[in-house]
Amino acid sequence: QVQLVESGGGLVQAGGSLRLSCAASGSIFRINVMGWYRQAPGKQRELVADITRGGITNYADSVKGRFTISRDNAKNTVYLQMNSLKPEDTAVYYCNVRYRPRAYSSSESDSWGQGTQVTVSS
Repeated sequence: QVQLVESGGGLVQAGGSLRLSCAASGSIFRINVMGWYRQAPGKQRELVADITRGGITNYADSVKGRFTISRDNAKNTVYLQMNSLKPEDTAVYYCNVRYRPRAYSSSESDSWGQGTQVTVSS
């Protein structure tokens, strides 16, 4: 089992910044991909950004140039720096990790955080 603890959400005015953190712990041999998703009311959950163990990043078009994802492999932690926030960024943000539970098997599992609310006021 893997536990994800998210922090950093909150209320901010448009144009402001927030930094989300997500720390993973538990039965982990190696985390391959760490990412952030979000879900606004009445909408499907969507990928915001993800990052491979080697540091290759991928962003949704809507956040490119404003959000930056990073990770600390030693701490099994992923961060999302969100700048120039817009009201349309308002959503519950979820951390996701894809990981190998065991060294002797290449099979992968994934785990989700409980979500953290980000609200951007206009």
